[in-house]
Amino acid sequence: MTEAKLGGRFTFLGTSLTVNRIGYGAMQLAGPGVWGPPKDPDAAVAVLREAVAAGVNHIDTSDYYGPHVTNQIIRKALHPYPKGLVIVTKLGGRRPPDRSWQPANSPQELIAGVHDNLRNLGLERIEIVNYRVIGSGHGTGEGSIAEQVTVLAELQRKGLIRYIGVSNATAAQVAEAQTITDIVCVQNNYNLAHRDDDFLIEDLARQNIAYVPFFPLGGFTPLQSSILLAVAERLGETPMQVALAWLLHRSPNILLIPGTSSVGHLRENLAAGELKLSQQVLAELDGVASSAVH
Repeated sequence: MTEAKLGGRFTFLGTSLTVNRIGYGAMQLAGPGVWGPPKDPDAAVAVLREAVAAGVNHIDTSDYYGPHVTNQIIRKALHPYPKGLVIVTKLGGRRPPDRSWQPANSPQELIAGVHDNLRNLGLERIEIVNYRVIGSGHGTGEGSIAEQVTVLAELQRKGLIRYIGVSNATAAQVAEAQTITDIVCVQNNYNLAHRDDDFLIEDLARQNIAYVPFFPLGGFTPLQSSILLAVAERLGETPMQVALAWLLHRSPNILLIPGTSSVGHLRENLAAGELKLSQQVLAELDGVASSAVH
């Protein structure tokens, strides 16, 4: 699969890192509930190798997936890493034995988290680290993130992190982070039905900062829309392919990281990069958000 078919290319602001716009999110490589090892570790390795063979050069992960599981699988599947592969991880959370998602945002926890990621990925430096703001459920958390971003900036000066982003952050938190260091990407919940970040995406596009939607297909509650289903049926594509293609059309700074544990689904996701949507279809799909129940 050619680079052009993966949605085109994007270069992170102020960097030499250029990625294809369709990447891969590793969260689903862990076991059920993003906990423990997968049922079929060999299949997880196969998915990663298939993704890279198809041209994916942007992999999103975190050491609290599993915990540690996805990073260890990535290392097993791909190390030594091919030239040009950009691995992006995130800090700010932890998974205690009760399998909940808890904040881990003290300086000591962030520093330990960087070293955990380095060790489990087999890296000396991580290309991009996002500070993940842990809110209630999957919502954003309010308040200052200056202390946490300052810690990451210090780790950057020490050479353990190359570039910094933020995840699950409000527009105010993004602006605050930018007063401390350069921010190369923002990773938030966004898809056809969940469009709270429309204005933020446009602001970041003007700055050429990447916007990376997590849950591009709805996440733990997959997108369900009669409009989406009708459009997909008319185009002869799957609803998920149409939803991914809509994101690629939405703004040139959007990078996709759909996750899957299936090679078949991976290929379907990557094929969305070839899907062209007319202005009429895009206008029709814009109605999904207004009809969604929040």
